[in-house]
Amino acid sequence: MAVMDPFLVMAKPAGPVCNLACGYCYYLPKRALFPPGEQFRMKPAILAAYISSYISSSPGPIVHFVWHGGEPTVAGLDFYRQVLALQTKYLPKGWQCVNNLQTNGTLLDEKWCRFLAENRFTVGLSIDGPAHIHNACRPDRRNRPTHDRVMRGLGLLRSSGIEPDVLCTLTSISAKEPQTVYRFFIDIGVKWVQFLPVVERRPDNAVSALSVAPDLMGSFLTTVFDEWVRYDVGRIGVQNFLECLLVMDGRPANLCIMSETCGAVLAIEHDGSVYSCDHFVSPEHRLGNVADDSLAGLLTSAAQTSFGLGKRDTLPEECRTCSVRKLCNGGCPKDRFAPASDGARSLNYLCAGYREFYVHVQPLLSQMVDLAHSGQPITTIMKRLEIQEHTDRHRWNATGRNDPCPCGSGRKYKHCCLGQRRN
Repeated sequence: MAVMDPFLVMAKPAGPVCNLACGYCYYLPKRALFPPGEQFRMKPAILAAYISSYISSSPGPIVHFVWHGGEPTVAGLDFYRQVLALQTKYLPKGWQCVNNLQTNGTLLDEKWCRFLAENRFTVGLSIDGPAHIHNACRPDRRNRPTHDRVMRGLGLLRSSGIEPDVLCTLTSISAKEPQTVYRFFIDIGVKWVQFLPVVERRPDNAVSALSVAPDLMGSFLTTVFDEWVRYDVGRIGVQNFLECLLVMDGRPANLCIMSETCGAVLAIEHDGSVYSCDHFVSPEHRLGNVADDSLAGLLTSAAQTSFGLGKRDTLPEECRTCSVRKLCNGGCPKDRFAPASDGARSLNYLCAGYREFYVHVQPLLSQMVDLAHSGQPITTIMKRLEIQEHTDRHRWNATGRNDPCPCGSGRKYKHCCLGQRRN
């Protein structure tokens, strides 16, 4: 049985096993779900059941496989050779499988990259920015820095013809340096990046030291957006901005955190256990096992349907009446533990930051939508801003001390903004 709409599965071929010890990793603690001595490798029978069920449950004709972790390269090249063989075995005529590997890049070598390129894998690479920021949070299990190894992996991927997408987390460290982080990616020629805020909730509803503060996240995203929209549209894709552009254009977002409901991205562990979401791998969110249950059946089960609709149905009142609801929809349910106006802990912890960001970007994104609808490239926005910047600079420079201040305050220039004149 196939479902009508496309869905994704985050597959964990080596479970929570990873060669790094990132200070903010939400998945390493999942070891506790399994007994001591567990061999965290997906067995051939589970892999075959997963691939068969995923293909038969998908609407097709393209089936997207996402290999995640932990660190998925720990499973080894032979595992992925087996993946390809099984995909060929179960794939209907005229259908195609697309494989994505989300990796930290430190274990990649020429052999790995040649295999990925020859078999048309897309790759997501985790980099947190320049060395001093990346190494502060992403050491290996011996507490050694890893930035040089990641950059080597990036070079090997590019030498093999693969330009990876980059995933950059926003922590209490990285979010303090928006221009440093963003310009690092510009300087090394990254073509696509997603900024992912880190929120680690403690049992007392406080957050960890590496969690990004809402105002810091909002400031980071607005600062980067202002530089991107002025200089880099078309040069680098920033998923956080381009997803907003989709929504502003009346289309659905690809990011589940922005959607009204969720539940279309399952997670499967190495033992075949299927969970509601990659961020909800816990006994209460275990849906079943791919060895016994079809993915289509689990996806459409009452438990998963309730999970997906819960994102919308538990939205607090201030979210329902918020001016940026269509862009936010309350964010990820995992982060909804801040007090709402009714006293319930149902407001997204990052609410203030998201609101600042979404309010800030809407006017220019609306212009970009209008440009596209009029047949002009959205990159035209950069020329518009350049002209506006030149006009504004001329207006400020032409203002006399006793003239009304250009800021619109109604006060004389000398009593208002003269001391912080814009040149």
